[in-house]
Amino acid sequence: MKSLLMMLVITAINSCDAKRPATDTSAISTGKTILALGDSYTIGESVLKEQSFPYQLAKQLNADGIKTENPKVIAQTGWTTSDLLGAIESEKLTVKYDVVTLMIGVNNQYSGGSQETFRKEFNQLLDTAISHSKTGAAGVFVISFPDWTVTPFGREQGFKGPSAEVDTFNAISKQETAKREINYIDITPASRIAESDRSLIAGDGLHPSGKMYGEWVRAVYPLVKGHWK
Repeated sequence: MKSLLMMLVITAINSCDAKRPATDTSAISTGKTILALGDSYTIGESVLKEQSFPYQLAKQLNADGIKTENPKVIAQTGWTTSDLLGAIESEKLTVKYDVVTLMIGVNNQYSGGSQETFRKEFNQLLDTAISHSKTGAAGVFVISFPDWTVTPFGREQGFKGPSAEVDTFNAISKQETAKREINYIDITPASRIAESDRSLIAGDGLHPSGKMYGEWVRAVYPLVKGHWK
């Protein structure tokens, strides 16, 4: 009788454990956190994940004694502002991050998208980035996108010099970022060095190499570190 009673108690305990919701370990932070939003330039298309700029940023912070977790990346090759907005909504993020980076717009420009639509959706993304930052606008870092037209791929498309259209789309993001007093890092002029330095381009002839991503981190890092001081 006692054995049967014990079995019933054990069964009841196991049943309660099965119904208990699992702990969301993703919400438990042991260091600084980074949310990286964007497209192929954020995931590091054609290079190792560790060579992408969000991962290089985290590595640099750790090397400097600032314990930082691997970044949370919401990005995909080919995404426009609309795609990114939809993806963030689908993620249903429930935590805020110490740093939020945003680099988007190249696919709006490349596909001939409307500048008005880009401006509207970019502003929505700024709102989203701010809402997921622990310190609001102060913790958001917007990065311009590089001039892809100077790459071998761009040359194959018939481009013979820096793209004025790339500058136009980046100017929109810079204007809207400035209105909110958000950190803005302009890497576009430096990206044009890739026209004469092939080491800055990945093997696909279009995307940045790990070396170029490292240059981006050098531009972003002082602002991120200064934010915590």
